[in-house]
Amino acid sequence: MSARIGKGAAPAEPVGVVGLGIMGGAMAANLVLAGFEVFGTDILAANRRALKEAGGTPLADARALANRCRRIILSLPSEAALRAVSVDLAAACSPGTIVIETGTLPLVAKIEARDLLAGRGVTLLDCTLSGTGAQAKTRDLAVYASGDKRALRAFRPIIDGFARSCHDLGEFGNGTRMKFVANLLVAIHNVAAAEAILLGVRSGLDPARVVEVIGDGAGSSRMFQVRGPSMVNRTWDEAMITNQVWQKDLRLIGEALKETGSPAPLFNATIPLYTAALATGHGQHDTAAVYEVFERMAGMVPEGRDPLKSGAARRGRTAGKNR
Repeated sequence: MSARIGKGAAPAEPVGVVGLGIMGGAMAANLVLAGFEVFGTDILAANRRALKEAGGTPLADARALANRCRRIILSLPSEAALRAVSVDLAAACSPGTIVIETGTLPLVAKIEARDLLAGRGVTLLDCTLSGTGAQAKTRDLAVYASGDKRALRAFRPIIDGFARSCHDLGEFGNGTRMKFVANLLVAIHNVAAAEAILLGVRSGLDPARVVEVIGDGAGSSRMFQVRGPSMVNRTWDEAMITNQVWQKDLRLIGEALKETGSPAPLFNATIPLYTAALATGHGQHDTAAVYEVFERMAGMVPEGRDPLKSGAARRGRTAGKNR
């Protein structure tokens, strides 16, 4: 479905975006392209400037945004941020406002926000996202939506403006529960991709051909396709999600597994590898940097190599060849 507004169509209701980071900024930019009037706010001035450059209107804070918009998207990094923004929205939103919360956060925090906003007559939907920052830029996101069906129907044209698909999962919280399932698989598939690519390299195969051929076959996964090129080109400094942020997601999956009594030997086996990525200087790099962890295990990375220079150095060598 498309939310693009054609000639002669009635103008769409303004959309507000709170949190203009990797995901929120991409969603806001796509909504502008889809024809929506977009207002946004972020604690970082650079993110507000990026929204203005994309055609949106930056505002000072969430309260100012709530005074302008009755359709609001939250893309927040933490429980504390959600709590603070919810207080602001509860104070400023008019009754009938619909807010979707898209972050990967503890469900108890989302329920707390839902109940706070409900007291103001505001409906909060739990709408987590499946996709990386790079996918968000190309509107290649899937939305795991849950909560009030009528509110979701009203918000659906906006979702179609920044995502390729939307799944109505029923009761509030199922969006977050589904995201934990998805992220468990991401954790495993990302590590599996690194392990498999290194096998190809150690066997004498060209790594780019490994990514090309395996990515087109039965052994592939979406993570192999998305992060395999980053592993091969060593461009993990261009983070879609940093290893530091990913630790929060791993913790939430672990808590869900414990709460449900679900065995997860494969997921648990990935934890030391992501921890090693943090310990070797990849905290602000993409999770594709786990590939270098495997290289270190194989004795392929000399002691003292600076991981901060690996991607930039490789791109510099490539650019030199292309001149």
